[in-house]
Amino acid sequence: MGEVWRKIGLFGPGAVPPNQLPCFTPGFTAPNSVMENIQTPNYFEFYGIPIALAVDPTAVRRIFLENSRKYHPDFHTLSPDAVQADVLELSTRNNEAFKTLSDPDRLLAYVLKITGTLTGDGEQGKLPQAFLMEMMDINEKIMSLEFDAEPGVYQSVMDTVNDLKNNLEASLGTLLQHWTAENNRDGDLEKAKDYFYKKKYLLRIIENISKFAPAFG
Repeated sequence: MGEVWRKIGLFGPGAVPPNQLPCFTPGFTAPNSVMENIQTPNYFEFYGIPIALAVDPTAVRRIFLENSRKYHPDFHTLSPDAVQADVLELSTRNNEAFKTLSDPDRLLAYVLKITGTLTGDGEQGKLPQAFLMEMMDINEKIMSLEFDAEPGVYQSVMDTVNDLKNNLEASLGTLLQHWTAENNRDGDLEKAKDYFYKKKYLLRIIENISKFAPAFG
């Protein structure tokens, strides 16, 4: 596909075709261990931007729109079937990249995945015991709402969970805003993974609590 990309100009700014993407080999000297383990190709390379936990939304949208025009099927109706197939694949990849890079939560999960930090193999059980105990108390209150829809309990639980989410986001705000693969330090991604699972848990609880909202509207 790399040759096809080159012929029809299907590149995001700074992007490289798959056959020219960097391949990390045992003899490669990387700036840190994270760089050695990053999966390629990935959406960051596709868009030609640094691997980071926060990206410039304006730049991401600009690249997305530029790619959308380049990969639009109407521009390649007279091209060979192979080129049209590549265009369709690249258009799909462009859409997926934009959805991921423009959503902070999806972006975090994606970075954790391509760095090998997030495997999804039952890791949620590794949440701190103190956090799980606190969530157990909240879940018991939510269960009580199923039998006794008391407005005071609903509001108290909602306020508590929102406070926990806000405090969680504030506690890791600096790391999330400034982390890049180039400046990674030992433990950074583990902190980000802990944050990811905690926030995922809290968002699920908020979703469950919200089901009772109509009863108190």
